[in-house]
Amino acid sequence: MKYLFCAFILLLPFGNLRAQSRSIDPSIKTSRVVMDNFMDQRFGMFIHWGPVTLRGTEIGWSRGNAVPTQEYDTLYKEFNPVLFNADAWVKTAKDAGMKYLTITAKHHDGFCLWPTKVSNYNIMNSPYKKDIVGELARACKKYDVKFCIYFTVLDWHDPDYPIHMSGSKADTNANMDKFVITMKKELQELVTSYHPYMLWFDGNWESPWKNEYAAGIYTFLKKLDPNVIINNRLGANDAHLKLTAEMIGDFATPEQKIGELNMNTPWETCMTICNQWAWKPNDKMKTLKECIQTLAKTAGGNGNLLFNVGPMPDGRMEARQVERLKEMGEWLKTYGESIYGTKGGPFKPNEIFAATRKGDKLYVHVFEKTANTLTLPVLPNVKVKQAYLLKGGKINYSQGAGGAITLQLPEQLPDSNDSVIVLELTTNAEIIPVVS
Repeated sequence: MKYLFCAFILLLPFGNLRAQSRSIDPSIKTSRVVMDNFMDQRFGMFIHWGPVTLRGTEIGWSRGNAVPTQEYDTLYKEFNPVLFNADAWVKTAKDAGMKYLTITAKHHDGFCLWPTKVSNYNIMNSPYKKDIVGELARACKKYDVKFCIYFTVLDWHDPDYPIHMSGSKADTNANMDKFVITMKKELQELVTSYHPYMLWFDGNWESPWKNEYAAGIYTFLKKLDPNVIINNRLGANDAHLKLTAEMIGDFATPEQKIGELNMNTPWETCMTICNQWAWKPNDKMKTLKECIQTLAKTAGGNGNLLFNVGPMPDGRMEARQVERLKEMGEWLKTYGESIYGTKGGPFKPNEIFAATRKGDKLYVHVFEKTANTLTLPVLPNVKVKQAYLLKGGKINYSQGAGGAITLQLPEQLPDSNDSVIVLELTTNAEIIPVVS
């Protein structure tokens, strides 16, 4: 019966889409309970991967630029990642302390990493002929990692989408109504076959895409799965840093930068472990300090970090990237309680420290020792019961009459990347107002 209903939805006429609503019914929005659970995860793996890795150029964006269009569109005929191992990828995420994983099932180049019945431009017509999305979904279930899917709004390969290369003029022979039906069929396959925890949309900034389409897609998806989480790149906009009441989506998506402290709306920073999203030979990789402090500053701003890796053409993740992620996981084994399930704030993260909080505990992430003491901004009506290094010894402190807290730092911080000091308070740390 469920499939009959979905088929009926797909067959609804799209000729008057412009007349349909530009917004969604608030009653179908993803619930606060589901979103709170998502934000508790704090750390996820992003994976950008596809046939373009054979050239080492950026996925989607190099089509028609670094790689001629005809050449780019036929790369799938030689894409045979025989060393791909879904378990190895997901275990890498698990060992890194990541709680969810997001795969580019379909990027702007239009190539599908699952055996879609909608288009021939998919993994089953490559020499590899295996369902990448399905294998990752199963491995995520095995390792208790939440499975998520990236899906682009635009598709430069599909003739029904009016733009065929970034910046090109619209094709008057294209058919957006037909394209949206194709989108719905592809999304129905993904949701009903793989049951993603979250859908990460992208490519929503080009002029052919309208909020009417986005509202229809969001509503359609919520009928397939009321709890699926959807980011803010489904609605027609390029304001990824924001999440307003008018926007269609559940969380904001700052890209390649850490989001601002925000206790009101959920957000997730997406960032690369190297420079390029897709694999690039000898790409510069972030240091362990950069990686750990990015995670801590993101959590300190009350956001999640979706950290991207780009596997190689043969299906392996680079050993150096795997090792760097493992090092992050080792840090989280000691300090994870200061990241997972916490709230950010009440201080705005900076280059010296950030803070997270949970219950009556305020976690101070110390990045650099510039003096023997660290004085925190004033917290009115807050009293400290005790201070100590997380998994370590006592920290001496003083608290002035105005509420300023001064911590006596040890001669040497226990972790040069991020040492965490726990302040146990007499009140609930989570209700302390943000300090400007």
